Amino acid sequence: MTVQISCGQENSLKQRDVGGPCEGCEALLEYEDKHLNSVDTLPLFEQSSEQIKLTGTIYQPDGKTPASDVIMYIYQTNEAGIYPKKGNETNWASRHGYIRGWIKTDKSGKYTFYTFRPASYPNTTVAQHIHVTVKEPDTNAYYIDEYQFEDDPNYSARNKTAQRGGNGLVALKKQEGLLIAERDIILGKNIPNY
Repeated sequence: MTVQISCGQENSLKQRDVGGPCEGCEALLEYEDKHLNSVDTLPLFEQSSEQIKLTGTIYQPDGKTPASDVIMYIYQTNEAGIYPKKGNETNWASRHGYIRGWIKTDKSGKYTFYTFRPASYPNTTVAQHIHVTVKEPDTNAYYIDEYQFEDDPNYSARNKTAQRGGNGLVALKKQEGLLIAERDIILGKNIPNY
């Protein structure tokens, strides 16, 4: 099935429809007229106690060729485990809150987000996580596995997911005052109808 999209700086394109149902994937296109590059800093990064640098390379389905012009969108809770809002949010920001960011890969396929460690949802044992959606130039937006953290006391084998886009479980390594999380992403990996 092909669909037409038009939003922000995207032109109307014929796309492959992959990934299955994806509630909220439209949020990936809410960057409006913001110029996207391979690095973004999320709100509250500077004030946060556990600052994280999420970084890696997005690869074509062969797992070797860097993927350019891929838009990646992330959103997360704050250090209290909620998706904070300022009160004037519209569209998906009214659900995802304002701690969100976007990048677009260059020819090297590299990406970097500066963010912070999210908390579990209040009064739950849900593992800490950061939601991820990607969009290749010729496909619709689709979600991949969340970032989860090896040292999270709420993480357990039951949290293991289908590894959409590759394994989302990351080890945090302290380096120059930041926690570094490296994750490479393989487009189409374990994505239905890809």
